[in-house]
Amino acid sequence: MKKRDVIVIGAGAAGLFCAAEAGKRGRSVEVLEHAKKVGRKILMSGGGRCNFTNMYASPENFLSDNPHFCKSALSRYTQWDFIALVAEYGIAYHEKTLGQLFCDDSAKQIVSMLFGECDKANARITTQCDILGIDKTPQGYLLETSLGQYQCESLVIATGGLSMPKLGASPFGYKIAEQFGLKVKPTRAGLVPFTLHDQDKSVFADLSGISIDARADFDNTSFNENILFTHRGLSGPAVLQISSFWQPGHAVGFDLFPNGDLHKELSQAQSASPDVQLGTALAKFYSKRFVQAALPYFELPNKPLKQYQGKQLEQVADAFHQWQIKPNGTEGYRTAEVTLGGVDTDQLSSKTMMAKDVEGLYFIGEVVDVTGWLGGYNFQWAWSSAWVAGQYV
Repeated sequence: MKKRDVIVIGAGAAGLFCAAEAGKRGRSVEVLEHAKKVGRKILMSGGGRCNFTNMYASPENFLSDNPHFCKSALSRYTQWDFIALVAEYGIAYHEKTLGQLFCDDSAKQIVSMLFGECDKANARITTQCDILGIDKTPQGYLLETSLGQYQCESLVIATGGLSMPKLGASPFGYKIAEQFGLKVKPTRAGLVPFTLHDQDKSVFADLSGISIDARADFDNTSFNENILFTHRGLSGPAVLQISSFWQPGHAVGFDLFPNGDLHKELSQAQSASPDVQLGTALAKFYSKRFVQAALPYFELPNKPLKQYQGKQLEQVADAFHQWQIKPNGTEGYRTAEVTLGGVDTDQLSSKTMMAKDVEGLYFIGEVVDVTGWLGGYNFQWAWSSAWVAGQYV
């Protein structure tokens, strides 16, 4: 039997960072990972460059049934703390947009940095280790694994959510929570593309690859970025962001001219070039392919601008400013970047991430009911929650 002070299950962002922090305190730590390779989600994030945090990260950028829970961790280990660590390792980075920070070179640098931190702290990492059973003992926890028995005082669950099962995602963490009597909030895919109903898909599937600046709105929440038409539906940052707030069966609003007044633009075009057709005027702002699909979809005749009288041009503009579309659903966990829901935060200490009623059992990262916006926020939650637990395990 192998005895450790701390066992961390899951060698992702949160698990590795927590192991390093615990090891710095002189705790004997081992990370157990069922996969062959560690940090796979880190390696593929940000197109292989890892959007490792966001300069504007704050509690307002997170969804949870208890929006106050994340405040403690985020204030005690901030984005600036992690940026300083990245700089310490000489990793060059840049801001892409809206405070999103990416490695100049490769996400491998972040994984190497986490390995470096674990090495310095003498935290061991063991891969291809399946957890077969966990029992509470007077000494802490007894783990039955495919590599034998482990005993530890503190057990950290850093197994992530259900998103991207091809990377090994599973409900393991939720099952452990339930085994020890903790409530788990219902889960669903977040930061995920929408699929469309057949009648809408038949119109827009041919536009696959076209991107448009747009503001997505749902239930008093809006994101002004862009949308991307795909073979199956809608993607792009604005869609991924609003998907975390969307409720099935409801329509999402899109302003397809979010940074201006389309009615004003069309009125000016009408005055300057009355013989120009509506489609030609709109092609100044959108791709020709999109205009060709949008006009019949919005039931707008492609006639010379001078033939639009009274409020007709206003109605044309409204069609683009106030597009309402009801998604068929989402692409689900297969392509979702995160999992909404998870271990109920009311069951955890926001100071330590330990289960209030189960001594020595900790939950960190995505397995917890705290989900960030798109743009590095979920990595920041991983670092902050892991750092906090690392000070107490």
